[in-house]
Amino acid sequence: MDFSRPRTTHLLYLHGFRSSPKSIKARMMAERVASQHPQVHWWCPQLPPSPREAMEQVIGRIADWPQDRMAVVGSSLGGFYATHVAETTGCKAVLLNPAVNPARDLARYIGEQTSWHNPDERFYFQPHFVDELRALEHGPVQDPSRYFAVITKGDEVLDWREMTGRYPGASIRLLDGGDHAISDFSLHIDAVLEFLALA
Repeated sequence: MDFSRPRTTHLLYLHGFRSSPKSIKARMMAERVASQHPQVHWWCPQLPPSPREAMEQVIGRIADWPQDRMAVVGSSLGGFYATHVAETTGCKAVLLNPAVNPARDLARYIGEQTSWHNPDERFYFQPHFVDELRALEHGPVQDPSRYFAVITKGDEVLDWREMTGRYPGASIRLLDGGDHAISDFSLHIDAVLEFLALA
């Protein structure tokens, strides 16, 4: 743990594609923050389908957050977004099976999609969203010590080699087996919280 950095007082959680703040990992994090760190400002927004709108909404909302005392957690596509937030603000980031090249991977999902946690909710993934994702890409991360990733070799959606290769020098918990959702997240949340160093 880096004791030279102040404790985290503001925590942002970004969900993945077709997901929501109702995801198991998001709810688990929210419950731990509320019960053990009630003074921490927690925000887990429902992100719009447009990557540009999603990041404009997020960056606008956290503009007055203290950058040296904030952190972001992102899952899957949210991990890609979290990297953008961290590279933009200089904050710490936790990545949970992060999407590395969503412009490539999500191109096949252009069209009508359903929400994972509410199949009655539908949205349209527009072709230009792929370009919006491309516009959010960054080169090598500026400071790998600000990153901690939980990556499963058994991810059925993303390639663990690509994920680990994207963040050289970062702290990575690489798990044999597992799945994209990190269904055993309860076993790893303590490590996530330790890295975040919540106030």
